[in-house]
Amino acid sequence: MQSWMPFFVMVTAVAVVLQMVILAALFFQLRRLMEEMNRVISDLNARLGPILTRVQILLEETQPRISNLVADASHIVYLARTQAQKVDRVFSEAAERLRAQLVHADRILTGALEAVEEAGSQFRRSVWAPFHKASALVQGIKVGLDFLRSRKRPSPSSSSPDEPAAQEEELFI
Repeated sequence: MQSWMPFFVMVTAVAVVLQMVILAALFFQLRRLMEEMNRVISDLNARLGPILTRVQILLEETQPRISNLVADASHIVYLARTQAQKVDRVFSEAAERLRAQLVHADRILTGALEAVEEAGSQFRRSVWAPFHKASALVQGIKVGLDFLRSRKRPSPSSSSPDEPAAQEEELFI
């Protein structure tokens, strides 16, 4: 076993040196990568810095305008709501007045129609009823006179040629 010992020590020494070389290579590679990352970050900062500064300045300049814009929009919405409520109130009042006027006009029209109907009934009772009675009376008198005339007439064989003319004259009157 002793003869193998120097061999294992050498293998271990080579393994340690190989590990050291690998670790050194990893160290240099990480160092180069870190330098590259630092350079990219510096370049990114150099490019983004002015943009971020401009955005910050723009936000600082526009923030009061945006605040005023939002306040104005809020005020406009408030005014529009108030005006809409006023318009709604006006239309509601107008509709109520129109309804009241329609009810009033309906009452007036109904009263007028009732008055016309009553006047027609009065007219029929006061003018037409007596007129019909007078007409019936005249008709009765006419029938009575016709009846009396027909009784006074002589027989048709003894009538003269002048009598039909007299009869026609009597009928005409």
